[in-house]
Amino acid sequence: MVALTLVRPPAKIVPFPSTTVEATLRDELVEAVKIEASIRGVGLPVARADIAKASVHIDSLVVVSILCAVEEIVGFEVPESVVRVGGYTSVDSALGQLLPNLEKLWARKKGAES
Repeated sequence: MVALTLVRPPAKIVPFPSTTVEATLRDELVEAVKIEASIRGVGLPVARADIAKASVHIDSLVVVSILCAVEEIVGFEVPESVVRVGGYTSVDSALGQLLPNLEKLWARKKGAES
């Protein structure tokens, strides 16, 4: 009789969808900044890249509400704790803090599934 050894297939590692997450966050943040600027009567640069660099306050509660768009991409609920309390001074500063936090969260969540 031949003994069979069951071997578990290696876990499939899915890379963090950084390009999609960044593009989604950038679009949502720029739109939030444009809305806030229009409400306050503040002028913004025309180009989206320049808006992302502009010194503007982005409230942390606004950023928390934007996380819904990211949840659709990553496939899990993103906790508010990834957002810096007090908000951000630009779209680029928000992305610089959020993306590494989201990637770490992705690694923990997706690693736990394997």
